[in-house]
Amino acid sequence: MGKKHIAVAMGGYSSEFEISINSGGVVCKALDKNKYEVYPVHIIKEGWYFVAENGTKHPVNKADFSFNNGSEIIRPDTVFNTIHGTPGEDGYLQAYWELLGIPHTSSDYYQAALSFNKRDCLSVLKNFGVRAANSYYVNEGTEINVEEIIMKTGLPCFVKPNRSGSSFGISKVNEMDAMMPAIKKAFTEDSEIIVETALVGVEVSVGVYNNGEEIIALPVTEIVSENEFFDYEAKYLGKSQEITPARISEEETEMVKKEAVRIYKLLNMKGITRSEFIIEKGKPYFLEINTNPGLSAESIIPKQAREAGMTLTEFFDILIQNVLK
Repeated sequence: MGKKHIAVAMGGYSSEFEISINSGGVVCKALDKNKYEVYPVHIIKEGWYFVAENGTKHPVNKADFSFNNGSEIIRPDTVFNTIHGTPGEDGYLQAYWELLGIPHTSSDYYQAALSFNKRDCLSVLKNFGVRAANSYYVNEGTEINVEEIIMKTGLPCFVKPNRSGSSFGISKVNEMDAMMPAIKKAFTEDSEIIVETALVGVEVSVGVYNNGEEIIALPVTEIVSENEFFDYEAKYLGKSQEITPARISEEETEMVKKEAVRIYKLLNMKGITRSEFIIEKGKPYFLEINTNPGLSAESIIPKQAREAGMTLTEFFDILIQNVLK
């Protein structure tokens, strides 16, 4: 038995590509080199390349996702997908790899696409009794009635692009006059917008993954932002504290873990996901789910895995073994 060839896909076409390159680097470093030959593959607008250790770029053949490693043609046994945003978190690449018959560590294409669309995902989950904030949807080009929106969501509320990661384009609206500028800002990221009641409570984040048939919730992280909310600055520029395990009661911890696992099952997820909730008056309200959460050193999932007593090498190994079986 030779070593398995693992392509670590990173980059992407969205405003998050740098964060993804970071995540991919962490995965490449952590994977067990005794078991796997690891190939960093950059998937960016300029092109798809395997990037060798000396920085040489070898183009990927899109017909079968193969590339030259300098001495031979490699067709990966598995793809470890660390792309945040499009095309790695919204289903495009999942569908492509599925068509080629290459297993990958992320959710399947439909589940990825559904969860990437906050609005559609909420609509599905609300039917199963998942609690979420009141929301109002706006499409670009339609007439916007600010009073009607505020009647539904109240103030303060959040205006978010429907399909964007990393909190780009989000505003918190505290008074009526701020609504239109916030909507315009969100439209720079997406042609669909979601306006939601601002819930008041503790924001938490829960990783969930499968180990074979078993579905497991990781320890819960509490997010304390110095800014008005957990925006890009808070997430990546150190303007927030992330506390693992979260300072919530044992009962609330169990409840939010159980809800995160239930959502994972309802949406038929695979691999690692991260769900965000706000615990308001002792009950978890679902905000969103990420199917390719950040895996860089500062990211939440690596901290939760370590808190659960695993090294990243062990944790990433589980994700690869899930799909190699």
